[in-house]
Amino acid sequence: MQKFTDLTLGEQLALMAEKYPDDNMINYTDRDYCRTWKEFNEECEVIARGFLALGLKKGDHISIWATNVPAWLLTFFGSAKMGGVLVTVNTSYKHFELEYQMRQSDTNAIVLIDGYKGTSYIDIINELCPELKDSEPGKLDCPAFPCLKAVIYAGDEECPAGMVKWDDLYTLAESFPVEDYIPIRDSCKKDEIVNIQYTSGTTGYPKGVMLTHYSILNNGVTIGDGMGFTHKDKLCITVPFFHCFGMVLALMSCITHGTAFVPIDMFKAQKVMDALVNEKCTAVHGVPTMFIAMLEHPDFDKYDFSNMRTGIMAGSPCPIKTMQDVVEKMHMTDIVIVFGQTEASPGCTMTTTEDSTEIRCTTVGKAFPGVECKIVDPQTGEDLPAGEIGEFCSRGYNTMKGYYKMPEATAQAIDEDGWLHFGDLAVCDENGYYKVTGRLKDMIIRGGENIYPKELEECLYRHPKVKDVQVIGVPSKKYGEEICACVIVREGETLTEEEVKEYYKHEVAFFKIPRFVWFMDEFPMTPSGKIQKVVLREMAVDKYELHAAKDIETA
Repeated sequence: MQKFTDLTLGEQLALMAEKYPDDNMINYTDRDYCRTWKEFNEECEVIARGFLALGLKKGDHISIWATNVPAWLLTFFGSAKMGGVLVTVNTSYKHFELEYQMRQSDTNAIVLIDGYKGTSYIDIINELCPELKDSEPGKLDCPAFPCLKAVIYAGDEECPAGMVKWDDLYTLAESFPVEDYIPIRDSCKKDEIVNIQYTSGTTGYPKGVMLTHYSILNNGVTIGDGMGFTHKDKLCITVPFFHCFGMVLALMSCITHGTAFVPIDMFKAQKVMDALVNEKCTAVHGVPTMFIAMLEHPDFDKYDFSNMRTGIMAGSPCPIKTMQDVVEKMHMTDIVIVFGQTEASPGCTMTTTEDSTEIRCTTVGKAFPGVECKIVDPQTGEDLPAGEIGEFCSRGYNTMKGYYKMPEATAQAIDEDGWLHFGDLAVCDENGYYKVTGRLKDMIIRGGENIYPKELEECLYRHPKVKDVQVIGVPSKKYGEEICACVIVREGETLTEEEVKEYYKHEVAFFKIPRFVWFMDEFPMTPSGKIQKVVLREMAVDKYELHAAKDIETA
């Protein structure tokens, strides 16, 4: 096990470059970008000087609005080396969301590509900043965003008017002397904010989670250790960099262990499987739906996954059956699970390669070194003993510095004793292993009975005709809530509502049998692969005409 590091991101990257200068660090399969550790470290130094030459200063906020392209990585580490704070932007954001985040985060510069899935980032930024097209690149004066001085274009087309061309950063860097840059780089400290990640904002507006060099790097140390990462491993990164899954569980675990990686710009099952085999990857991260997409791909059996060993399944509850299939069919005998949230940098608990397959399939592991975890009564806040379900809380080095410019929201999330309250329901066994049973807000209360969706999901996952399932609570005049099972059937199979209910009848108590069974082709998802249960509920209210029940006021 590694010791915790006191280095900054820039120092950690430089250390790996010194240790493995000529070894491969990054290799893209769909573009001409391959770098050794030394080459990438030196390129990040150039980008850092380019940012400074542009007029950006230590502590400035640099937003990145892009998929997993090389410019994302260079912006992140280049920003970290000159003391900037990277503000990650969700690739699916539209006009209103970007406007809010750029203003709330006090963004000083934004790096962007052309767009994503039909959304033009160029059109949106020009609508928000009509002054941009007539401004001198790097000298933007936009009343709507008084902090914003530069829009940096890292796309594939001709550089739009008013924007700084990405390639020009390399030229600009030459005008910023190395002797002036080094003191700035070396002044960066481990406890300084290096990243602001915006939460999805299930209630109210999204909140900017402030994370430090120390918190995310040492989260990476623990995560890499849990997977048994070494310099001999190679990780395929399929999850978005803008999310903690991609940024910490992937990038930080790699740069703390000298592990090479193969980034995937946007997830496509076949593209990922090609990369795993052709690049001889030993690890891959993904949310359950990504692994399901690969397992269900018609060409899955044509691939030889014998090089595979480990990886992480996280981001949403992991079906036991899917974990077992990944272990058996993808040779990922050392696959692990990490549990946490963005506010915790993000990992708090983890299974490791030393845990049995059963433990890795049925729990989210034990608390990280340096992190305290406990279960409390959601109503009273009192600590609960092993075996009792309550709210998961954590405390430690990994706790965020707070929400940017939101002290009230920070105080609601972190109590006076420093405990971060997750809003997740969990239980801890007598051996210290945690199991997540659902979200406080996801828990269904039907006629006074507490029902945990994850239990019913795991039950139906075992049905041979079921590919995926999500269980939600929907409004009911009589019971307060009823159960709705949203089911995706395996290709080529047929399944009826009666069959599902009959299956449940033999497996669970009568009050847990779904009132509604809704067969769907796909679930509404976030860009990071999380299933949006809030959206599912809204869709179900419309489908089953439950508006009257929804509008009933409760205490």
